[in-house]
Amino acid sequence: MKLFLLAFILIGLGFAGIAIKIWAKKDGKFAGTCASNSPYLNKDGEPCGFCGAMPDQQCKKPETAS
Repeated sequence: MKLFLLAFILIGLGFAGIAIKIWAKKDGKFAGTCASNSPYLNKDGEPCGFCGAMPDQQCKKPETAS
């Protein structure tokens, strides 16, 4: 029972932290970065499938219509 309570509290703190971050950010959006910039995920040096940025470049967030 103690383990369940501890796990529930830790998961709750994680959700609260994410909620506070979304609430504090302008328009509730996270700052985007490409996962393919990580050398652990992109061992072949391929460009980002989402924005086309190479691993040594910043994420080029495409403009979205609001």
